[in-house]
Amino acid sequence: MASSRAALVAEVLWELKRADKVATYSAIAARAGFSAGTGGRTMKTCLKTVRRDWPHLHWWRAINDDGVIKKGGEQEKYLKSLGLDVEEEDGDRLTIDLESDLLMVWSEPAQQASGKNQD
Repeated sequence: MASSRAALVAEVLWELKRADKVATYSAIAARAGFSAGTGGRTMKTCLKTVRRDWPHLHWWRAINDDGVIKKGGEQEKYLKSLGLDVEEEDGDRLTIDLESDLLMVWSEPAQQASGKNQD
């Protein structure tokens, strides 16, 4: 059974998918009404659950707050196909341009799942 936080993250990911945007862990967690945790640990746990329980959602739209992703991973392929700029770093790390127009910025306060309308 999925955690309530994972369900809230799933709703935010669905919103990102419809908008064709990406967001940072902290922005997604704030939108869902909780903290991303130290180093994004809470979000990483939620994303594992989302990938397992809602495989149709675009988990890869959630980007670590520092913009760093694994080189050669699934997320790299998806983000590049979306049109995000990716800079190579040393080793197995890449950095995503977090100044992109594709980055979702919410101006309204966080919403809880119970009040949202789903398409």
